[in-house]
Amino acid sequence: MQDLTTGVLPSQSIENMLKSGIIKSAMAPVDGQIQPASLDLRLGHVAYRVRASFLAGQQRTVAERLDEFEMHRIDLSAGAVLEKGCVYVVPLMETLNLPETISAVANAKSSTGRLDLLTRTITDGGEEFDRIKAGYNGPLYAEICPRSFSVLVRPGMRLNQIRFRTGQAVLDDTALRQLHSDTALVDGPAVIEDGLGFSVDLQLPGTDLVGYRAKPHTGVIDLDRIGAYDPRDFWEEVRSRSGRIILDPGAFYILVSREAVHIPPAYAAEMAPYLAMVGEFRVHYAGFFDPGFGNTEAGGAGSRGVLEVRCHEAPFVLEHGQIVGRLVYEKMAEIPQQLYGAGIASNYQGQGLKLSKHFKTPS
Repeated sequence: MQDLTTGVLPSQSIENMLKSGIIKSAMAPVDGQIQPASLDLRLGHVAYRVRASFLAGQQRTVAERLDEFEMHRIDLSAGAVLEKGCVYVVPLMETLNLPETISAVANAKSSTGRLDLLTRTITDGGEEFDRIKAGYNGPLYAEICPRSFSVLVRPGMRLNQIRFRTGQAVLDDTALRQLHSDTALVDGPAVIEDGLGFSVDLQLPGTDLVGYRAKPHTGVIDLDRIGAYDPRDFWEEVRSRSGRIILDPGAFYILVSREAVHIPPAYAAEMAPYLAMVGEFRVHYAGFFDPGFGNTEAGGAGSRGVLEVRCHEAPFVLEHGQIVGRLVYEKMAEIPQQLYGAGIASNYQGQGLKLSKHFKTPS
């Protein structure tokens, strides 16, 4: 493969990697699998129910660790339910044979995160979730733990995605301030410290509805059914007139950022957690922000970031405008031939407070 410019590899480079065998797959790619700056990964035909989450560790394979931790295996061919609170490992259809110049990072897709479906990528010899070293040659696995809802899955479903990069592509704060000066990244003051900070909106205009909380006992969600489920069967509305809410320990919330985010075409971004000492909660950082997300050049007008929030041990007061996360920006090696939202049926362009695509739009 030819030398590549430093940065995140765009869709056209991913297509070349598939053609050259750097990325291999048990089945031909499907429409929409290649995103502007990432590749969706597809579930294989079997799931292993395991006793606990694990990493392979140095000089160990995932298959070897499955021999230690497997409880039973499930054939996904006709569809199967992954139950809430259980941990599963699913071999993915895609495998990698990366050159020493290309590393990768994986993440859950947006719809996956909005269902509180903890999905992480593990590899042979891996010592971190979702991080794949340059030169990796081997299979990929998805570790899946449904946290709020049991889900029905089938082979070929795409719960996580992978992004490839060469060299160091992350913008430091100086470069990020310059980019914001050239092209506004948010529709207000930019808080830049180890990335672009974003805050929670608990004063939405014209309504006291500020979010949703997952109900503890619900039915199964078939991940192939789009716009099929009544939100009232799975979610409780969270309302506030004071600009604050109290997060319950162990509960999962869908909230929205106060800022409308812009990702210029020559950049990509990744949601990362804010400092742990700001409160007893975490923002479930599911998903990448593709080039063109919320950007006027790709048909957007600024898109809010949906926040997937889980409270920890103690109840916690969350207040309007509190910073809860940050976006880490990276430069693209090349502008993608297709931007997010520009004719590729992107689900969340121009979004506000929004549940996953599986639910009907609330009346």
